[in-house]
Amino acid sequence: MTQLESRNEEIEAAGAGLAFIAAEKRDGVWRPGKFLEKHPIASVFLLDEDRAVTKAYGLHHAFGKDAINIAHPATLIIVRDGDRGGIVRYIYRGDNQLDRAPLEHILEALQQL
Repeated sequence: MTQLESRNEEIEAAGAGLAFIAAEKRDGVWRPGKFLEKHPIASVFLLDEDRAVTKAYGLHHAFGKDAINIAHPATLIIVRDGDRGGIVRYIYRGDNQLDRAPLEHILEALQQL
């Protein structure tokens, strides 16, 4: 999150914006509600408390050696498509909780839009 936030100007220059989603309850294990109060970010942040968004994108990680009922770490680039919502143009789904999309890949994908 910090890595992408620090490149927000570059991302906006590509005509995009950031939104973060965490498959966790506001007062869950990592206390994201309290964290965001102390460390506000400029981007949209959604707490997917019922895992509906995570499941809709096929990112729910019900059980694994490093995960129980959370999301696979993922990065999606979704392009607005008028009134129909958006089209996924890029997706990176991590295999484990430390596997993240390389920033260079994200920026490259944005430049290709």
